[in-house]
Amino acid sequence: MGLNIREIIPRKEIEISDLKNEIVCVDAYNMLYQFLSTIRQPDGTPLMDNQKRITSHLSGIFYRNTNLISEGIKLVYIFDGKPPALKSGTHSIRKEARENAKEKYDEAKQTEDIDSMRRYSSQFVRIDDEMLDESKELLEAMGIAVIQAPSEGEAQAAYLNKTNSEVFATVSQDYDSLLFGATRLVRNLGLSRKRKTYSGWVEVYPELIELEKVLNSMEINLDQLICIGILVGTDYNPKGIPGIGQKKALDLVKKYKQPISIFQSIEEQIMSISEEDRFDWKEIFELFHKPNVENFKIEFPEVDEDKIKEILVKRHDFSEERVEKQLERLREVNEKKKQKNLDKWF
Repeated sequence: MGLNIREIIPRKEIEISDLKNEIVCVDAYNMLYQFLSTIRQPDGTPLMDNQKRITSHLSGIFYRNTNLISEGIKLVYIFDGKPPALKSGTHSIRKEARENAKEKYDEAKQTEDIDSMRRYSSQFVRIDDEMLDESKELLEAMGIAVIQAPSEGEAQAAYLNKTNSEVFATVSQDYDSLLFGATRLVRNLGLSRKRKTYSGWVEVYPELIELEKVLNSMEINLDQLICIGILVGTDYNPKGIPGIGQKKALDLVKKYKQPISIFQSIEEQIMSISEEDRFDWKEIFELFHKPNVENFKIEFPEVDEDKIKEILVKRHDFSEERVEKQLERLREVNEKKKQKNLDKWF
């Protein structure tokens, strides 16, 4: 679901080339969901192999990441571990939303409403263990670093961004990374350059959001940004406080300043929330400040062309000719790396 504070967050469009030679930590689940929901047939059917196994995520991993690698970007994919107990509410809401979308998709299919089929099909995406295992396998074969976080991948990515000077940014569509203290957040990196909307096709550019500029422009600190997140709703309290949107949350935070004063000012509203949706703001606040993360050394594996072909061509019926063209691009990147390393000695 993710935190929605888009209206009050300053951002700037960038080119993919602006990230050349930079290490970025990718929220793996977030990126895989992008691939699974956007890489589809016109009627919303995901890409599949001859055995009807979904391959949209593998296509995204291979083709879109090859484009990013060719631009000189160094990718680190970080996978979720065990979620905090507080996230169970979000999981329930997501499950219900998937079931509703599946019903609407089936109705659209009966009437051959292609546009609705495509719209609803992307909303009941789920990732199973086999998809995760093969995703990790393919990523490492492509020379992309893979890290298994102890808990939230987004929190782990933000931690590495904060503590490792070589990590330029985190990559996610969600804004939660900022609440975990990520210094920079890049959005739209894994998306196609064009996106279909109701008004037609629009260009999609990567966006860079810098935490320091966010805090300065809003005249708040990180604690207050976390409070805004809790007020409008995070993955730990998805429904937030009824009647409080992004701008009102910002006004409240700037008026009362201290977290305890902010939440005391809306105590009645919190108590009016149903028992099922009520939350302890201090518990959520603590999760953003002290997430379950670890120190990891980032290591990029060697490209394994045979493994790539085995996964894509032999297992999942990808076109050998198309795969070979992408492998040639990866070879060119590796040759440039080798030449760069040799140049250091002269």
